[in-house]
Amino acid sequence: MKFRWIVVLSVTVLTVAGGSWWLLGRQSTEPATEGDWIPVERRDLISSVAAVGKINAKVGAEVRVGSRVSGTVERLHANIGDVVRAGQVIAELERQDQEALLAQRRAELKIAEARLASVESLRPGEIQKAEAALRDAEATAELARIEFERESALLQRGLIARKELDSARKEQEVTEARVTSAHRELELARQRYVEDLRAAKAGLEQAAAAVEVIDAQLSYATIRAPISGIVSSISTQEGETVAAGLNSPTFVTIIDLGRLQVDAFVDETDIGKIRVGQKATFTVDSFPDRDFHATVQAIYPKAVIMDNVVYYDVVLEIEESLTGELRPEMTTNVINALDARENVLTVPLRAVTREQGQSVVYVARDGLAVRQAVRAGWRDSRWVEILSGLEEGDQVLIRRTPLTNGDF
Repeated sequence: MKFRWIVVLSVTVLTVAGGSWWLLGRQSTEPATEGDWIPVERRDLISSVAAVGKINAKVGAEVRVGSRVSGTVERLHANIGDVVRAGQVIAELERQDQEALLAQRRAELKIAEARLASVESLRPGEIQKAEAALRDAEATAELARIEFERESALLQRGLIARKELDSARKEQEVTEARVTSAHRELELARQRYVEDLRAAKAGLEQAAAAVEVIDAQLSYATIRAPISGIVSSISTQEGETVAAGLNSPTFVTIIDLGRLQVDAFVDETDIGKIRVGQKATFTVDSFPDRDFHATVQAIYPKAVIMDNVVYYDVVLEIEESLTGELRPEMTTNVINALDARENVLTVPLRAVTREQGQSVVYVARDGLAVRQAVRAGWRDSRWVEILSGLEEGDQVLIRRTPLTNGDF
């Protein structure tokens, strides 16, 4: 009985071994799934980081145009979607109040001009009169001095009485006091002229500044586009009254579609690979078959947390000349190029699979699909570098059903 069990066990082991040998022989010559054949070719591989982002206007490329003065909107010259040029009139406010105030300020300016003209014409005459009075006083004083000296000489000779000399001395003192007073009046006249001239000029400058202020405020009633672009929104309609305060009321929002950027949100696991100056490409859903080119311009240091995942904002400078195809808020699929491998043997990613701990492909040999172990290197989203196991021109099988992409 024991011998019979040994015979049965031996037959079973031989049967299993033979079946395994037969199955392994079939796996080495037949593919596991159907597919197409493609040659092994040399190409350039680029390591990259994929990210999702959106298109935004650059700083200064989106402007909210408002009013700096209060008033009623008399005319609105813009509609959503209109293309406007820098300096083009967008809206006009009522101007009657400002025009009346401007007329008043101009009248005050004329009064200031007349006051200045009066000072310039009258004050110099007063100075000349004071100078003449001074000269007269000095001449009189000189005459009194000479008379006093003559009287002194006559008194010494005994020809006149002492009383006459005292009278001459008094006259001299009076005339000298008049000279001092005339000097003081001249200085006062000159000082009044300088002060009045300064005050008149200041008044004229103040009146002229008041005219300029009202004139500027009157110009604010005409609202112009600060930049060229397209009108994206309108917040105020004709007939509405706007009140200018700390925040100017917005009339329209203008976006310059020629000054856009891409904000790509890169996962924290990949942000260390991104450098300023790296090249990138991106697509938008509106033009899925078109690749737009860009360059990394900045990496924001502050993280953005979305769905409990940490991302960093990578700003891309768009290299193409924009002509209106791209618009703000468009979703982008971004590929940031990192490093490159040039002229390496490659096969499609779907041609490589993992079997028995090896990376393998199926190669055409004498009309059969032969299992071939390979050593894989770099890869991107479509291609895998083959370091060994294949030669250029070999035909490999591409599986029609994509396989799970493991470590090669």
